[in-house]
Amino acid sequence: MTGWQPTRALRRAVGLVCLALIPAVVLGRTDLVVLVVPLLTGTLWALRRIPEVPPEAAVAATHTQVGEGQEFDATVSVANPSRVRLTSVSVDLGSAGWLTTTDDSRPIVTVLPPRRAIDVAVRFRARRWGRHRLARVAIEVAACDGLLVNRPRLPHPVEVRVHPINEYFEADEAMPRAAVLAGTHRARRPGEGGELVGVRRFVPGDRPRRIDWRVSLRTREPHVVATLSDRGAEVVLLLDTLHEAGVSGGVDGPASVLDVTVRGAASVAEHYLHRGDRVSLLEFGPRHRQLRAAGGRLHYQLVRDWLLDTRVVAGALEPEDWLARPNQLAPNALIVALTPLLDERSAELLARMAWAGRFLIAVDTLPAHARPAIRSVWREPATRLWLLERQNTIDELREHGVPVVAWRGSGSLDEVLRDVSRIALTSRPVPR
Repeated sequence: MTGWQPTRALRRAVGLVCLALIPAVVLGRTDLVVLVVPLLTGTLWALRRIPEVPPEAAVAATHTQVGEGQEFDATVSVANPSRVRLTSVSVDLGSAGWLTTTDDSRPIVTVLPPRRAIDVAVRFRARRWGRHRLARVAIEVAACDGLLVNRPRLPHPVEVRVHPINEYFEADEAMPRAAVLAGTHRARRPGEGGELVGVRRFVPGDRPRRIDWRVSLRTREPHVVATLSDRGAEVVLLLDTLHEAGVSGGVDGPASVLDVTVRGAASVAEHYLHRGDRVSLLEFGPRHRQLRAAGGRLHYQLVRDWLLDTRVVAGALEPEDWLARPNQLAPNALIVALTPLLDERSAELLARMAWAGRFLIAVDTLPAHARPAIRSVWREPATRLWLLERQNTIDELREHGVPVVAWRGSGSLDEVLRDVSRIALTSRPVPR
């Protein structure tokens, strides 16, 4: 028997036969032999044809990349390569973590003829971002009238990548400093663009198509239309993964710190990538994960896949050593730090970057329902002190020039982007 195991029915039949034959032999009771002969004959007759090849099972999903809250179909295939009919095939498609079934989750039982295969379809719903596996599919195949059972294992569990939901995000303010020569942001530097700033006299090098003929005829001197150049920018999304707080309820429930961080990063990245900017991602944690700056639709897919591996990892980390890594941050990039501000090292990192003259925005990702786990009669006073201490940290960061804003989706960064853009026009002190 290859992979076949006896069931309780076979054990009971063998036990009853032995229980009757032993007294029959010892006491000479032939009537007991007559009673167990039908049971013994039926058991041997059922076991006369044992499947020579074990059944095969496989699972496949129609979509391996879905978004939070979306549904997808999965198919479980069970094949019978032997020449023996299988008594029953039971497929139990239970919920696999954040992948929950939308259909009836009761086991599906059917008969499988020889050299045939069956497909069982079920619909799942992805409730939270991440990499999930369809590994909780229980398959049980019975043969020989239910006396033998086989539980085939799936060779490779299917991995489903659930991308975070993109909250609607729009930022209308100009970037602090646009770098490259192509983009959609209005730069502060005169050049080729669509933003009209006035009319000036013609100088060698100006294009003839920029001449304003009405002003030129009135003043008897050639004048051209002056515009601001359209330039692209580089945005660095800094993800603080030192701590997790709050309870995650999936797409339909409350959000944890990682939920707000990942969903906010996906929304900001999508907005700036669609506008032609370059986006890079950094993880402030012991793993030092980094995704280099690039643009385009392909990079947007890389960003979404990169965010799926975001998790809290314990380990030693110093902000000074983290900043000392080469090619960590671009000089004129806009840094959007998504942090819950639950660790002194996070506040120290933000203060160091602000003192170094970086264009920085801190996005508070701590959910409103998150509270410290305090089990004491002094829970309420301790919670109030914790909130006051955290607010004090936020106020100190603002005094150091770090704008801190809570994530609210669309328009969250407009006000602080306007302030950062205004600071970029003024001279900034260089630390010595």
